[in-house]
Amino acid sequence: MSSWPVAFEDVLEARRRIRPFLPPTALRAYAPLDAAVGAEIRVFVKHENHNPTGAFKARNGMAVMTALSEDEKRRGVVAASRGNHGLGLAWAGALLGVPVTICVPVGNNPEKNEAMRGFGATLVEQGKDYDEAVEVADRLVHEKGLRLVHSSNDLQVLAGAATLALEIVLEQPRLDAMVICVGGGSQAVGALTVARALRPSLRVYAVQAERASAIHDSWHARHVMVGASADTFADGVATRRPPERTFPALLEGLAGFVTVSEAEIAQALRLILLTTHNLVEGAGAVGLAGLLRLRDTLAGQRVALVLSGGNIEQSTLRRVLNGEI
Repeated sequence: MSSWPVAFEDVLEARRRIRPFLPPTALRAYAPLDAAVGAEIRVFVKHENHNPTGAFKARNGMAVMTALSEDEKRRGVVAASRGNHGLGLAWAGALLGVPVTICVPVGNNPEKNEAMRGFGATLVEQGKDYDEAVEVADRLVHEKGLRLVHSSNDLQVLAGAATLALEIVLEQPRLDAMVICVGGGSQAVGALTVARALRPSLRVYAVQAERASAIHDSWHARHVMVGASADTFADGVATRRPPERTFPALLEGLAGFVTVSEAEIAQALRLILLTTHNLVEGAGAVGLAGLLRLRDTLAGQRVALVLSGGNIEQSTLRRVLNGEI
């Protein structure tokens, strides 16, 4: 068995540290959603879109910030992000007085950029995509002595992400499965960590956009494969390389891994809006799109989905609602 990237004790400690800033999010069931999914599947929806930054990564950011040494707090942190990871760090940094620098690719979601600046973060706009922004962040670590906070390759990030799965399992101990979107894998590894500790029979399925399928392809090939591009409107899962800290755990623990098309993600987003009256971004709808793909496999079961974020820009939302995606 491989060395697991985060211990359950780390998850419990992260929950203790972030609780003063982040109360548990709602876990709800919606009869119209159950009817739309069909196959007698009972769906439980975790509303991470209700966090202060509109996404689950507020947990990750606060888990990191509350674990920094005094020297790290003084020097400040740097990260690469398409938005939600950066928002989580910027929000936590503003509350705790820690300087935050976020590296975003050129042409990144302008509304997310504005939100990160609104929390006081310094933005560096370089690179064509998330993976090139990571290289910029690495350079700033060496040039300015900042503390790097990778969106997946960080113990406290994984511990923070796992707190959402912990809340789900404690509230619904008879759950059969979770269907989790994957960009870097922090949510999925968090769910696997909690399942290992509290409910070993709980199966975790991963979903990725087929236009950003590097981790999915790597999982099925059983070795790392780097994608040439990550061109999906679900920017929260737009990654080209499996993170080294999460990928072995995904290999070991996932019950299955599927991809979904842009049209399937858009349809899932519209279905969430119709049945729950909640607005999600592309990545927030990927889990439901995956559940619809896995409907026959999960027939008759109790399944949790995570609405991982709600930060969709207006122009993209308009295209989705007009059926242009």
